[in-house]
Amino acid sequence: MKAEKSPIQSVMSWIRRQPPKVKAFLGVVLGMTVLVFLRVVVHEHDNLFIASEAVHALGISVLIYKLTKEKTCAGISLKTQELTALFLAVRLYCSFVMEFDLHTVLDSATLVTTLWVIYMIHFKLRPTYMEDKDNFAIYYVVIPCAVLSFLIHPTTRHHIINRISWSFCVYLEAVSVLPQLRVMQNTKIVEPFTAHYVFALGIARFLSCAHWILQVLDSRGRLLTALGYGLWPIMVLVSEIVQTFILADFCYYYVQSLMGGQLVLRLPSGVV
Repeated sequence: MKAEKSPIQSVMSWIRRQPPKVKAFLGVVLGMTVLVFLRVVVHEHDNLFIASEAVHALGISVLIYKLTKEKTCAGISLKTQELTALFLAVRLYCSFVMEFDLHTVLDSATLVTTLWVIYMIHFKLRPTYMEDKDNFAIYYVVIPCAVLSFLIHPTTRHHIINRISWSFCVYLEAVSVLPQLRVMQNTKIVEPFTAHYVFALGIARFLSCAHWILQVLDSRGRLLTALGYGLWPIMVLVSEIVQTFILADFCYYYVQSLMGGQLVLRLPSGVV
């Protein structure tokens, strides 16, 4: 006799049978529900951004464990790590010259660990690096982000170079995970530690997005005015939302795999 499914497994099975449009609608409803919950529970919404940084750091810690204990970097995108280091370095520069705060310290710690991961992949674990799978051309994202930052950037009183740099790191962060998703799409099978890392990125991106949306709602739109005029305030929110939706599909399959008790995540074609 077949084992009786739990309510959660039954719901996941029902969702899996639905067409993409229904899944997207359910995802939006779930996201809005969580936003309402966070607005009620978390009174200081700056804590959401700190939580986002902490979850990102936790994801990096999972990678460090994988590299040190398993002595392999298989399944990890070096290009995503390099893009992450780039936008963190630019954001740190902006923090130092524009607004030094707690986020500067958190970004510094994340940058150091990211650089360590890059060093390990480049020099210590190079034979295990899946270079043929990590075939996303990073200039496809770096160049458009650079061009967009020249066209649309903050209109604050800071120097133009600082304002362009700020917008560049915002845009680049939104798409920095694309090479990692390409690696997973090429391999189709994602081992647990890499899956945990990417899921942590998805949660971090959602918390960051929630932070901005709730800040705008609480200020009744005044935050957008504080960021400047023109398209820049809208682009900040769009970038946050894009980051979340890029990883949403993967996070769905990750949770589905976790509920099914599978240690290895198998992705169907066209997921990422």
